[in-house]
Amino acid sequence: HMPSTSSSSHAALVALAAARWRIGLGLTAAMTLIYVVFILLIAYGKAFLGTLLAPGLSIGIALGVLVILAAWALILVYVRWANDHYDREVAAIRGGQR
Repeated sequence: HMPSTSSSSHAALVALAAARWRIGLGLTAAMTLIYVVFILLIAYGKAFLGTLLAPGLSIGIALGVLVILAAWALILVYVRWANDHYDREVAAIRGGQR
């Protein structure tokens, strides 16, 4: 049984849930695009990925590391958004400040 909430609190929660959905979907789409492009390069750009940048370091290895770093960066974006915006909004709604 959920406690009753005012309609403005409900509307604020719905808007916040929609914002969280948009952020999550956007970040997921960005990571999917990065990963798919990398996989397509593996499939069709072997010669390019095999090009050496330095002894023991190919473009493929460098791009693989960048894919991992991109994932961490996108996670950081979400965590910062959640900490700076989402959590504060939830607390404000729960506290009746909104």
